[in-house]
Amino acid sequence: MAATKPKKPDPAPKKRGAVARGLYWLTFLGLWVGIGLAGLVGYYALDLPDTRQLWQIENQPEFKFYGANEKSIARRGRLNGRPLLYRDLPPHLVQAVIAIEDRRFYDHFGIDFRGFGRAIFANLRAGGMVAGGSTLTQQLAKNVFLTPERTIKRKVQELLLSFWMEATLSKEDIITLYMNRVYFGAGAYGIFAAAETYFGRPVQELTLGESAILAGLLKAPSRLAPTRNPDGARDRASLVLQSMLEIGAISPEMLAKDPLSKVRVVTRSSDTAHYAVDWAMELLPDFVGRPRTDLDIITTIDPVLQVAAEKAALQVLDEFGEARNAQQVAMVVMTPEGAVRALIGGRSYVKSQYNRAVLAKRQPGSAFKPIVYLAGLEAGLEPMSMINDGPVTIEGWSPQNYDGEYNGDVSLTQALAQSLNTVAAQVTERAGRDRVIDVARRVGVTSYLAPHPSIALGVFEVSLLELTTVYATIANNGFRTFPYVIEEVISANGDELYKRQIGAVVPAISQKNVDKIQDMLVSAVDRGTGRAAQIKGLRVGGKTGTTQNWRDAWFVGMSGDLVVGVWVGNDDATPMKRVTGGFIPAQIWKKFMVAQQSISDTAPLGLGAGAPKKRRGLFDWLFSD
Repeated sequence: MAATKPKKPDPAPKKRGAVARGLYWLTFLGLWVGIGLAGLVGYYALDLPDTRQLWQIENQPEFKFYGANEKSIARRGRLNGRPLLYRDLPPHLVQAVIAIEDRRFYDHFGIDFRGFGRAIFANLRAGGMVAGGSTLTQQLAKNVFLTPERTIKRKVQELLLSFWMEATLSKEDIITLYMNRVYFGAGAYGIFAAAETYFGRPVQELTLGESAILAGLLKAPSRLAPTRNPDGARDRASLVLQSMLEIGAISPEMLAKDPLSKVRVVTRSSDTAHYAVDWAMELLPDFVGRPRTDLDIITTIDPVLQVAAEKAALQVLDEFGEARNAQQVAMVVMTPEGAVRALIGGRSYVKSQYNRAVLAKRQPGSAFKPIVYLAGLEAGLEPMSMINDGPVTIEGWSPQNYDGEYNGDVSLTQALAQSLNTVAAQVTERAGRDRVIDVARRVGVTSYLAPHPSIALGVFEVSLLELTTVYATIANNGFRTFPYVIEEVISANGDELYKRQIGAVVPAISQKNVDKIQDMLVSAVDRGTGRAAQIKGLRVGGKTGTTQNWRDAWFVGMSGDLVVGVWVGNDDATPMKRVTGGFIPAQIWKKFMVAQQSISDTAPLGLGAGAPKKRRGLFDWLFSD
């Protein structure tokens, strides 16, 4: 009988055993991952912020700034307005926000998985962040409770808080809290402040187009603010309207009426004094401490002169700046007593809030020389004292004149008018460098100075405010000028918290030397480097300053009851193209002073007034070519 072949073992049990083991380990691993995640979530949950602050919308004090004519020029501080109820929100505003930010707001429970997945896919396809998946509930949780840091902890807590809000609040409550909290740019927190800031109207009166503009801001409020980027704001609003059409919130007929065509953004007069207001805000705590109530701040700023200064600076800079690589400007308009009537800290506050008039320090060049010559006068020299303009070496340092030429024997008056460096250096040595520093301190320079021979040429950096103060002290008959911008501070209940008092009169220069240096500065405009600042019928005194390689150009001049300092240059100190203080700065100075004459009843008094001028309307000048 033939032997039978043994049967092959059935592999099924082995396969079933492998599957079972795999399931076991997956279950085991999944269990521990679940326990770990639960522990992590529990740990983060212990550190959740107090949810009671969800209902606490604290208003910061509001500061209202007024000009010297008691007209409002700016508001700072509270810009979140009063909390609104759901019934206060126009339906098209709510629909606009939902359409562009969270289309399934009424369907999800705090997280929109479809939207989240779509955002991930879009970002992967684009190779970067082009879409976000956060719901309005998540945004509210982040804005109210959490910091903007991008960590796993923050994201987990955001989800937990979103689930909690969805479980305890109605959708109407969530959208209302969101609208009261979210930032809309331009310092406006909440829809109440946004409607007032951009359109000057209550929320209830917002049009469809205005609602689309505001909803569009939520993506990038600072970049898309209609006051800063009107084209970008309208493009984004068009996308909002298209999204509203897609979800059925508006009809094609409504979109065809072009609701954005009737939108008008409010332009406020406060847009002209931002640098001055910033400076006043920095000084405010010195006078009233940390304010905890609304305040009215009366400033020295003259809104008319502020607008005139801005127009003069921008017109001249627009004409010559690009061709001469002069990108920035700063300007201080001050009375001899120190009241700042106008202040420009840069070419555009929207693009840069850095205050170049108060904070920036640059070499003043020859604009520092009046201090040198004052020291020379105090040492016994006279305006007509003769000094040889020729090669000179002091401790290995050999100053040269701007044009490289020498003029032989010249008077101090001629040397200042022509800005001769060799003579200024010799005057410094005769008077003594310590005396030069002492005079500088007495007339208003607070920045660092050292007794180096080159102090004669203005190599130590000062601010435009300091330098203008020096000339104001000269215009103030030698009495020390202390610049100021705040006149009075009044609390919400009418209490006078601060009122500027006229302090002790501090003599800085003798009257005889004041008269001499004033005459010398007049010669610098009549026959020297400041000729571009001449104004027919007016006695003008001033001095130009130009630093090495034309990095800085200055002109500070005085006439009547105003002292005006102008600086032109670049933030990165790159050289301009042969821009001297007698060119762009002097032209800005003259353009402003001519405008100031035209909007005053008479020509300025002081350093020799001309005949009374016929008054011309401000708007005739502002909108002239």
